[in-house]
Amino acid sequence: MTKALPENQPMTIYCENEYDALQEVILVPPTNMKIEEVINETQEHYLKDNINRDKALQQHHDFKLFLESEGTHVSELPTKEELNEQVYTRDIGFVIEDTLFISLMKEEVRHPETAVLRDWLQQNNLQYNATISSAIEGGDVLVDGKTIWIGNSHRTSRKAIQQLQQVLPNHYIRSVKLREDILHLDCVLTIIGEHTALVYPAGIDKAAYQYLKTWYTVIEVTEEEQFAMGPNVLTIGNNTIVSLPENRALNRKMEQAGFKVAEIAFSEIIKSGGSFRCCTLPLKRMEG
Repeated sequence: MTKALPENQPMTIYCENEYDALQEVILVPPTNMKIEEVINETQEHYLKDNINRDKALQQHHDFKLFLESEGTHVSELPTKEELNEQVYTRDIGFVIEDTLFISLMKEEVRHPETAVLRDWLQQNNLQYNATISSAIEGGDVLVDGKTIWIGNSHRTSRKAIQQLQQVLPNHYIRSVKLREDILHLDCVLTIIGEHTALVYPAGIDKAAYQYLKTWYTVIEVTEEEQFAMGPNVLTIGNNTIVSLPENRALNRKMEQAGFKVAEIAFSEIIKSGGSFRCCTLPLKRMEG
């Protein structure tokens, strides 16, 4: 278990993969969460029932307490009443090694979320890179050493992918074309260990899937599991993965592959189109 950051210790930024021990993370509680302006198919499905905000807040709080119990230092951004999607902090930025990139959100309704992040970073004297001038969102960015997997989706453009390659000349950018209805890459692909990935094969083009199988031992995700945000797990280090209890078969597969699965209820949060990975912006991961 990693130690939480002491109050007087300056915060640092560093992530070189998706599975080292999670030491620093940004969350936002779902204080103002509701489905108002539908911006993805999951929201459309749950629009009538909408979100039980009290239940969502409790589930998110339980998730936060779990992370802290595992040694992760949690920072929370201030909430704003008009920002219904703020809980999904993954999309507003991403860290590659010692650089935090500010996303350029595709949907105008989410643009103010990055301003909240900028203000917080400035208040904490943390540097960031905001040079990408075309749409890119953190849910489409997966880091594995010098290899960066990026979803070519409605939310992340080819131009942004090209710009990121220019900014990171020593990294290898691997673009993955997503099916039209897939929101982000992390809805169909998550790297859970050095040699293991969860993949929903039907969500990406066939060539990309075959290529991924040359890099990782693939645990396939079913259509039902994908709709229930099965691939959108969070690895916190030490082969421990946070996953939804509803995805029992997938959780057993991960356990059989040698991972420890922590099942946490998140049924209200996923109604807006994201689960544990979507709700976390890791700032620091370190081996061990």
